Amino acid sequence: MNFQTAIRSGFQNYTNFKGRASRAEYWWWALFTVILSILLSSISDSLGNLGSLVTLLPSIAVAIRRMHDVDRVGWFVLVPIYNLILVLRRGDAGENRFGPPPPPKFN
Repeated sequence: MNFQTAIRSGFQNYTNFKGRASRAEYWWWALFTVILSILLSSISDSLGNLGSLVTLLPSIAVAIRRMHDVDRVGWFVLVPIYNLILVLRRGDAGENRFGPPPPPKFN
């Protein structure tokens, strides 16, 4: 998955809290939110806040789907250090209780 596909997937699946998200999707999305926040905050604090608000729900959805990829429930997003360990882990290669692995997306 590349940068553009991850951003598109993040916005298209902003209310999808089921399924799985790959490491690449999660980290490209995280990079996008950081860049957007820096750019908009450099223009205006209000724009920075608006950008953060717009990406809040998609960020939560991507994080929950990332937890599903390592076969954990989405609530693990709330556990401070352990969630970082989980997002760094490789996802399950096969199907787990949250469904099949996310297909590789190149477009």
